[in-house]
Amino acid sequence: MDTSKGLENIDGVVWFDGQYVDWKDAKVHVLTHTLHYGLGVFEGVRAYSTTQGPTIFRLKDHTDRLFESAETVKLKIPYSKDEINKAQIEVVKKNKLEEAYIRPMCFYGSEGLGLRADNLKVHCIVAAWYWPSYLSPELYEKGIKVKLSSYTRQRGNKVSRSKVNGNYVNSIVALNEALEAGFDEALMLDTEGNVAEGSGENFFMVKEGKIFTPDVEASLNGITRKSIIDLAKNEKIDVIEKKISPEEVIQSDELFFTGTAAEVLPITHVDKNKISDGQRGPITKILQSKYSSHVRGENILFPEWLTNISVSYTHLTLPTNREV
Repeated sequence: MDTSKGLENIDGVVWFDGQYVDWKDAKVHVLTHTLHYGLGVFEGVRAYSTTQGPTIFRLKDHTDRLFESAETVKLKIPYSKDEINKAQIEVVKKNKLEEAYIRPMCFYGSEGLGLRADNLKVHCIVAAWYWPSYLSPELYEKGIKVKLSSYTRQRGNKVSRSKVNGNYVNSIVALNEALEAGFDEALMLDTEGNVAEGSGENFFMVKEGKIFTPDVEASLNGITRKSIIDLAKNEKIDVIEKKISPEEVIQSDELFFTGTAAEVLPITHVDKNKISDGQRGPITKILQSKYSSHVRGENILFPEWLTNISVSYTHLTLPTNREV
């Protein structure tokens, strides 16, 4: 699928309210409520090429979170989890994608405007297209430079911790602030002054062989985050959730981001401060390798994370060397 001319010009199909429609016909009215007020929920999911064909990573977990976000903002999704799962599988198949970024989204229609958001139809879409890494490949080895952002994340707010469309305005302005200052990404603090997350990634710190990550009171409970915690524990690496101050970050041995798009991304500089020797650290490198080999079906520790699209709702049945 050629995206060089913009996403709106892709040749393919989109699942839209239970029907597979031509990509160019997947349109909404300019008075769509979510366009004006941002009240919608979405997910970012990835399918990877494996020896058994395209495989969706943690499909059901993403769909579960989609419904959890919808429940948080009282948006009633008019389809079941199974229907949303099937739509994600089918759009990858119908668009003949070996690898894909998958975007399910549920949003309010154009029956009316106003903050009541009542008597509005809930629409659902699932799109899939080829979207390679949004960062240069060499940065996954060299690492990135991040700026401590002037924009903060709310703490203790369930809505702000959900994957709600409007929440990402804060992320966009934080990222743009960092880019304009010559950095690769932003690192936001919470309202108590502790580290929260990146613009679209969870944050991890390594100190003396242990991994630390902020609790999810001020950040999204990321699915890649949970995956990395499980992979680290399988390597007998301690993972501790705690409040992390900016001072601790500067004095750490390693830093990295995780996310569906970012995967596992080393951080080597924070503001003007070099982290340790300014290189990707050994634990980050191990987790990058473990994660990459897992999502591509090469070294599977958690087979339940992988859904082969060639057989709906059937997980890969490769041998596992997971420790129990």
